Amino acid sequence: MHSTPSILRQEPPVERLPDRAAPDGFHPTSKRRDEVAIEMCECLIDIAAAFFSVSSKELRSAGRNSMTASRVRQIAMYVAHVVLRLTQAEVGRGFGRDRTTVAHACQVIEDMRDDLEFDRVVLTLERIAHAAFRSRLDI
Repeated sequence: MHSTPSILRQEPPVERLPDRAAPDGFHPTSKRRDEVAIEMCECLIDIAAAFFSVSSKELRSAGRNSMTASRVRQIAMYVAHVVLRLTQAEVGRGFGRDRTTVAHACQVIEDMRDDLEFDRVVLTLERIAHAAFRSRLDI
């Protein structure tokens, strides 16, 4: 008789307690987390606008913008995801964009970081964001 290797043995399912959702279907903590994520994105938009000397109104606008505003928005989305540790869906809601737009922005910025000067600029904004949100990141 052989014994089944432990890696292949199925463990019995772990019993989970049902989530206690609010009557409207929202889990209380997820609603609060969304509010905090949106607030953090709003602040980061203002920080990025000031840092890059662009209009925060243009960064928030729903339509297509100048290449400069679009790139600044992509950098801010990237920083929100990487530094603030928000999910791409949370960043999307905070910036009024779709999650796939955030994923694209993160990929574009990651690829552009091969350029040392661009990397220094992004790193500076990352440091500013980390300092600005330090108390919320230590949670």
